[in-house]
Amino acid sequence: MARTAESAERYDDMCKFMRELVEWADQQEPKVDLVKDERNLLSVAYKNVIGLRRASWRTLEGEREQSEEKNDELLALFKRQVESELSDICTDALDLLKQLEANLPENSSDDEARVFYLKMTGDYYRYLAESVTDQEHDKKAADFYDKAFKVAETELAPIHPLRLGLALNYSVCFYEILKDKQKACKLAKDAFDDAIKKLDQLEEDDYKDSTLIMQLLRDNLTLWTSNEENEEGEEAA
Repeated sequence: MARTAESAERYDDMCKFMRELVEWADQQEPKVDLVKDERNLLSVAYKNVIGLRRASWRTLEGEREQSEEKNDELLALFKRQVESELSDICTDALDLLKQLEANLPENSSDDEARVFYLKMTGDYYRYLAESVTDQEHDKKAADFYDKAFKVAETELAPIHPLRLGLALNYSVCFYEILKDKQKACKLAKDAFDDAIKKLDQLEEDDYKDSTLIMQLLRDNLTLWTSNEENEEGEEAA
């Protein structure tokens, strides 16, 4: 049903179906983890739903900055509505991710799953930090990205698409949320350079994803090192 909802571009329904799957998995004895394809469906569902609200929030923020005084109150009200929706979606995703990550045993050999959940948790705290600045979501995002990166560095190859996607989003967090341009550029450059050295080890199934993320890393580096203002980096799924 989640795949059908994706085909129909019914992403709210897709989130609903994935939530039901996670809840079903949590009720099993022993508890069942999602397989790779199911984790990707979870990511796609929430990414599309939150993506619309993030785009709306950025548009409204720009409108607010340029609005006439008489419209300020209405725009602020509309913006708060979008922020409330954004917060609800992020909270829903974070609750599911906490549940999934907790169900992985400490000695689990599925490091890819652990990195996936930690990375996605960092992503959704970052999305909250974009519009909510007084609840330390920025620090939580950085903390989860750091935890994910420590596991990825030891357990995943530099050319692995998940490790590359993590480096991409972590660098965006440094640049846009933590306002540390130097660390953002270093992380992106190191990830790109390390991946280049391991291109010959890239598996055919991962070729498209890994090379696309490498291109995004390079694009962000080019953008961030230019003199343009209001730079906004691209990110992975």
